[in-house]
Amino acid sequence: MIELAQMDKLPLLHLAIIHCVPSIASFCIAQMPVEVLEFQNDLFQTPLHLSVYLEQFEVVEALILKGVNTALQDRNGNTALHLACERQSLECVELLLLLKKPVSEMQTRKTVQDLQLQNWQGLTCLHISTLKGNLQLMELLVQNGADINVQDGTSGKTPLHLAVENHDEMAVKHLLRWGAQVDSQMYNGCTPLHLAVGRNDAAIAAILCHSGADTLLRNMENETAQDLADGNDDILTLLPFDDLKISGKPVMCSSRTS
Repeated sequence: MIELAQMDKLPLLHLAIIHCVPSIASFCIAQMPVEVLEFQNDLFQTPLHLSVYLEQFEVVEALILKGVNTALQDRNGNTALHLACERQSLECVELLLLLKKPVSEMQTRKTVQDLQLQNWQGLTCLHISTLKGNLQLMELLVQNGADINVQDGTSGKTPLHLAVENHDEMAVKHLLRWGAQVDSQMYNGCTPLHLAVGRNDAAIAAILCHSGADTLLRNMENETAQDLADGNDDILTLLPFDDLKISGKPVMCSSRTS
């Protein structure tokens, strides 16, 4: 994580955290002004980044209570909360979301945690937790204000798209239960159903269809989920055909003949 050649250039607090000496870290936090506690190393990591990465909970808590800026980003655009989600550290996430300490115990807080903030890969904390398949973290973030339909910055995928790509049925079910838009579209127009059908995932396609997914929405290639399902009988049984209609409405068929 940190090159040895850089070690002699680091402030005492960074070194205390890296070498896991919490007594020295705590002394530094108590004595130093906030501006010094926010010093970023050559990788743009603050003491908060390092303590979260190494899961030194007491140090994380002390830094937060001192009022350090939790929105500072490292060279990958990750805040401390992004790292906590990547590490799947529920303890750190709860501390960073101020779920364990009342605000009255804190010194002046510079920032409110922005749950929509993206790293340089275009991922929010909810995207990362979804990629990890961590339902507990996902729910915690949503309950504390994370946008469940937030799009990533590169392709416009929502957490639901990512769960479908991961073939994660439980995450798909929970996201839909929490209010995810079943027909949310990526920048190329693909819905979660497009992705499920394209990956031949009949189980998730069924979940999406039963949740009201529109099987006739077209992406930028002018393809519907039905078009992508051509030749896959397991998925075709889930989809209505746009060429069979009664009173203008598509008819759901149990099978398809050549």
